Amino acid sequence: MGQKNERSSASPAAFVTLLVAVGLGVASCASAPVSIEFGAGPTASAAGAGAAAGVGSSAASDVTNGAQVALAVEPDEPLEYDPWEPFNERMFAFNHGLDRHVMKPVATGWDKVVPERAQRALKNAFQNASMPKRFVNSLFQLKFVGAAREMGRLVINSTVGLAGFFDVAKAAGLEPSDEDTGQTLAAYGVGPGPYLVLPFLPPTTVRDGIGFAIDSVLDPISYVAPFAANLGMTGGETINKRAENLETFEDVEESVLDLYSAVRNGYLQRRQKAIQE
Repeated sequence: MGQKNERSSASPAAFVTLLVAVGLGVASCASAPVSIEFGAGPTASAAGAGAAAGVGSSAASDVTNGAQVALAVEPDEPLEYDPWEPFNERMFAFNHGLDRHVMKPVATGWDKVVPERAQRALKNAFQNASMPKRFVNSLFQLKFVGAAREMGRLVINSTVGLAGFFDVAKAAGLEPSDEDTGQTLAAYGVGPGPYLVLPFLPPTTVRDGIGFAIDSVLDPISYVAPFAANLGMTGGETINKRAENLETFEDVEESVLDLYSAVRNGYLQRRQKAIQE
């Protein structure tokens, strides 16, 4: 009974911490300046945002993706609304240290043991399992073509693609979408709110934090797998993604002077582009 009620792919402590912080953020948005009023999102150049390589499920992946954006271009206008910067910087330092001393060694070992083809197959399977999130949010954003494409991808990859380990649909021209609840909230006029960094979680904003919590509920695996197995799958996905970015992450660390600001600005640019598409 207890296992069936566990629905979040994140750890309970991290999930509860996120919800508490989101609640505080919503309260702060109500009295915040016009610059973060709901409906007023950050702006960025299309070129800068276009350099992002996708959304990672781990803090390490988002560090890599965000810093790539910051290396590629300077933003046209200040993107950040970061009133919690002292707290965020401490959490960022904690996550960065965790990545350096735990995630990187594990991912390095994983990369040596697991062949590249197997890593790609796992990535495909995790992407296939997250289809409900993309499908539902495509519908809410009235992107019916994208929703139909996601349904087609699920059918093809779950059958011909052997439970999603092979992305046959992509080879057939059906590219995956990149929709989530944070984007849906933005489409209905909800502004980003303050930037937020929490331990064990990737960078976010108040709006995207709410979206993350809702997306966790949309994860079908959390309803059928025991919590320990679900947590193990999440860890496996995180390690697999970190292994894919070992060289890129190292290059970024050596090239960026202010990694915190680079990740923050890169994340906000990437999210803005995803919302505009």
